Amino acid sequence: MTRQTHDQFAKEYLEELLTPVGTIKKSEKVKSEVQEIDVWFEPFPTPTQENLPLGLLGKIAKTQCLIEPFRNPPSEIEIRSCLLKLYAVHGDIVRKAKRENKNITESELPILWILTPTFSSRMITGLGATEIEEDWVKGVYFLPNILKTAIVVIHQLPENEDTLWLRVLGKGGTQKRAVEELTTLPENNPFRENLLEILADWRKNLELRDNLSKEEEEVIMNLSPAYLQQIEDWKQEGKEEERFSLITSLLEGRFGSLDAELSDAVEKIAKFPIAERTQLLLSLGILSREELLKRLRNGE
Repeated sequence: MTRQTHDQFAKEYLEELLTPVGTIKKSEKVKSEVQEIDVWFEPFPTPTQENLPLGLLGKIAKTQCLIEPFRNPPSEIEIRSCLLKLYAVHGDIVRKAKRENKNITESELPILWILTPTFSSRMITGLGATEIEEDWVKGVYFLPNILKTAIVVIHQLPENEDTLWLRVLGKGGTQKRAVEELTTLPENNPFRENLLEILADWRKNLELRDNLSKEEEEVIMNLSPAYLQQIEDWKQEGKEEERFSLITSLLEGRFGSLDAELSDAVEKIAKFPIAERTQLLLSLGILSREELLKRLRNGE
């Protein structure tokens, strides 16, 4: 999957989570060179949503920050590019303060947070990054203080409620488990409905692409629980016609165009109880065509 596709999803996703607690400057341009900041976040001066369940992301958002999410581990050049954007922002802030005859303290300058699914020990050592687990959690690394930069290695984060929102931005099994956790959140969770829609849209956008890579196919399967849950939510609101199109879409994504047997399979699966139907559709990634048809013939 291209970085551009992931960037667009990540921006929408982080905006949805952070808008209740501050201001997002999306796609802000840096003057020194035409570079784009993924997410520039400023918390509200007076907290308005103290009890939002943002966990680790909420702790990150306590202070002004730039957030740069990567789909794949950033290279040395990409890390330096992020740092360049950070210090260009610092320069703009300092120059503005001088024009207005104000003093700027270090605490008023934004911190850079780089989000990466994995990161090598060589890179961590090369950057002089260290963990501060007593104040944060495993997987959060800080560069020397003067650099005002931290790196979140998503696959190293403990799998708990506090890290859920960041783990959704991971890859492979980490992302798959996080998406499944998101679908089980209570319906009164303030983020559940909108994030399910954002994840489902990401999945649908990927399905429209030609010549999907293995990674893109994996992401589609990882996002399937969110897609399924959104469809079930719609069904409960009276939109049952979505069920057939969902099942057809999933089978076509797995097996290509549907022949007569697979078309019949769509109708059979649609008649399954919700729990059984969901379990079967989530297992499509490991079932062959023959195995699926056998399960349906056996009434499983």
